[in-house]
Amino acid sequence: MPEWLIPALKAVLPHVGTIVSAAAPVFTRKSVQAGPDQNTLQQQITELQAAASGNDAHIKALAAQMQRTVETLEQGAALAESRHHRILLLCIAAVILSATALGVALFGLAAA
Repeated sequence: MPEWLIPALKAVLPHVGTIVSAAAPVFTRKSVQAGPDQNTLQQQITELQAAASGNDAHIKALAAQMQRTVETLEQGAALAESRHHRILLLCIAAVILSATALGVALFGLAAA
């Protein structure tokens, strides 16, 4: 089992009841009558419309959060790419400097 799974489960498990109760349908239930009456159907339709409009608002908020997250990730990726480019240039300069130093040392040994 992955090491990160146990702390993640410990963090999530206390909130499972809240999540389930929030996700459970809270719509009007039909009474034990033989058939649904018009008022019950109208109330259920109203509740479904309210739930759909609530979902719409939540989806828009989630989309805005995801957009901000993606923008932040893109900025972080650009910063990491520039750092990587800078480190690559420093490594190339170090290789050139070390090759030059090795050449000078070999020339010094050959001349002596």
